This record gives sequence, structure tokens and C-alpha cells, in this order.
Amino acid sequence: MAKKPQDGAPKAEPNEEAKPEEALSPQDSFKLDLYFWLQAMSMALILLIVAFMLFGRIIGVDGSSMLPTLHHGDLLLLQSLGYEPQAGDVVVLNKSFGSIHEPIVKRVIALGGQRVDIDYRAGTVSVDGQVLDEPYLAEAMEPPSYEHITTVEVPEGSIFVMGDNRNHSTDSRYPELGVVDQRYVLGRALFVFLPFSSLGAVA
Repeated sequence: MAKKPQDGAPKAEPNEEAKPEEALSPQDSFKLDLYFWLQAMSMALILLIVAFMLFGRIIGVDGSSMLPTLHHGDLLLLQSLGYEPQAGDVVVLNKSFGSIHEPIVKRVIALGGQRVDIDYRAGTVSVDGQVLDEPYLAEAMEPPSYEHITTVEVPEGSIFVMGDNRNHSTDSRYPELGVVDQRYVLGRALFVFLPFSSLGAVA
């Protein structure tokens, strides 16, 4: 005799056809892609900041001496570990002079063993007799209001630095600063990460 199903036993359900998954709308797909892209960018930025906190430095720009390359309030990521200054690099110096006691940001113009000549009439800077090509300058260079250096032989182990905003920069032309011993260099400015409007590599 066939056994009757016991009470409480699960009953077989009729097979239901699998419902196809609903496709995302173009708008939802864009939002999803944007979410993952922003998440990846945020993680990359965090890792970059952590790496530079361990192996480099983070410094804020104070003043306008590096306009238009850098602006007051920009936050810079520096390469510090194993860095050796090179001509054209933007560097941060930790040398006090005059009334300035905070780190300053300048561009390396010449290295030890080189000669610098500044011609204000022509508006040029020459290193070892070669006029520099300086596309980062926003305006013609004029003589500074302070007593200034126009010709110098840079000693070995030192650098000659100038601001990109030449007419509003106190730099190696100023006798109280002059050439700077490389040991005062905190590092090379590589990247502006804040504010986002200035985000990008330092050239």
C-alpha cells in the first residue's frame, strides 16, 4: 500500500521559472562606476599620503613668492629620503634668515661649482654663461628693493635658489640668505594634493 505523506512534511512546490535580472539603467550604471572610481582614487590618495609621511614630508606653502607655480596655502608632498638637489627642482628649505623662521619654498637655479649671473636689464639669469629658459615666470624680472647679489660662484655642497615670483621673492639674491648649504634642504616638492583646485605635479 502507498504511504500517505506525514503531517508537517514539506510539500513539493511547482517549479517556478527563473526571473531574468533587471538591467541597470544608464544613470544607475554611471553612479556605480563613479562610486568605485572615487573609492579607488580615495584609497590611492590615502596610500600616497601614508607613504610620504613615512618616507617624505608634507609642507604648506606660506606666501606668494612661488606664483604662479604654487599658491599660498597649497599642501605639498616632498621627496626627502635620499634626495639630492638638481637644477630646476622646487625645494623646501629650513633655514632661518632675517625675520623668516619658517620653511621656505624656492627653485634651485644653480649647484655647487656653478656661476650665476643676473642681468636685470635683459631680464635674464645665466648659469655658467648659459641663459636659462624659464617658462614658469609670469612677468619680467626687475631689480629687488633690497640690496642684492647679481653674480656669485656657488660653493660645493651649496645651492643658489630663487622664487618664481621674482619681483616678490626674498631668495639667494638677498645677502642674509645667499647660497644655501644643501643640508638645509628638507626635500623636493613633487605634488600638490590640497586644495583640489591645485591638484597636480609640481613642475
